[in-house]
Amino acid sequence: MCSSRERARILFQQSVCCSSRWCCRVQWRWHSTAAVTKGEVDDIKENVQLNKRKPKTGILMLNMGGPETLDDVHDFLLRLFLDKDLIPLPAQSKLAPFIARRRTPKIQEQYHRIGGGSPIKMWTAVQGDGMVKLLDEYSPETAPHKFYIGFRYVHPLTEEAIEEMEKDGIERAVAFTQYPQYSCSTTGSSLNAIYRYYSGRRTAPKMKWSTIDRWPTHPLLIQCVADHVWQELDRFPAEKRADVVILFSAHSLPMSVVNRGDPYPQEVGATVQRVMETLNFCNPYRLVWQSKVGPLPWLGPSTDDTIKGLCERGKKNLLLVPIAFTSDHIETLHELDIEYAQILGNKCGVENIRRAESLNGNQLFIKALADLVNTHLKSAATSSKQLSLRCPLCVNPVCGETKAFFAKQNL
Repeated sequence: MCSSRERARILFQQSVCCSSRWCCRVQWRWHSTAAVTKGEVDDIKENVQLNKRKPKTGILMLNMGGPETLDDVHDFLLRLFLDKDLIPLPAQSKLAPFIARRRTPKIQEQYHRIGGGSPIKMWTAVQGDGMVKLLDEYSPETAPHKFYIGFRYVHPLTEEAIEEMEKDGIERAVAFTQYPQYSCSTTGSSLNAIYRYYSGRRTAPKMKWSTIDRWPTHPLLIQCVADHVWQELDRFPAEKRADVVILFSAHSLPMSVVNRGDPYPQEVGATVQRVMETLNFCNPYRLVWQSKVGPLPWLGPSTDDTIKGLCERGKKNLLLVPIAFTSDHIETLHELDIEYAQILGNKCGVENIRRAESLNGNQLFIKALADLVNTHLKSAATSSKQLSLRCPLCVNPVCGETKAFFAKQNL
């Protein structure tokens, strides 16, 4: 995997054809205080190896993951399109391999343009390492704490992480979603994977499980996002700053999922509202949706259509804010930075378009993660109240079984 400095060099070289404003923009992001060097990642690995104490509490950091190399792209796509919780397809076992093969070259090219792979595992390791160090201070009674990475579509897979936790003799396991806002297709899919792991083996877990299944309005999360918005607004020309439209961009959902009662749109909206309250509603803003796949109706307005529409109406100073992603990955580094800010922005004639930095290695954000887990451990709750409520028009029986699995845990 490329180091972050190598990624910075590649991104900078690929951006030289763009305006000088954009080149400075990319260079700034990768050299920010939230960046991490290869040496720092090596230090994390060394610290883990030196810690010989048997961990008592395991925190499983759940996310979709991303391919670290171009060779990983096909298997990543195959697992993604085979996931019925995420994308239910007719004849899925046959159609998913076909779609994965067809999309692999295009997606490989996208990863090539951002340095050859996703940095999401690197950032998750940085965040997890900082989190457990704080937890050992905050909660000595549940220490030592150890973080585990559980991805849905790349290694380390959720199932592999659970096996490692069982082998380590973890007593208390926390399934900690890295999606602040809950959706049945993201957090729900990861929690279903935990349930399926045990139901498929017909064995009871040795660990006591609970889950942090959503945290859309945690005060430190809100403060981190607001800080990053302020920092980026300050980089607009002073005479244009008041005219900047803030576009909070989140991954979209099919309307068929939304209409079943998925809480994701309202939770993303809650995050946006709290951030703007913290910013004292300093600028006009909109919540927009990205990453639509296929011809069926999805949540709108889409991020790209919004950029076009605003430019047509004379609003040409735009700030993109990833509001449902806490770490850089393909949807920030390629979709927002390249497809929208570079290519679409130039086509539409924007004056200034920038993207707020992802939370990545932000120390306040790492403190937020530790605070979430610490509060959760002290609460003795197995999940949020919301998790117990199935979508009113749910069509997936596994969701109900997963909710029952966590509800029955005896802490």
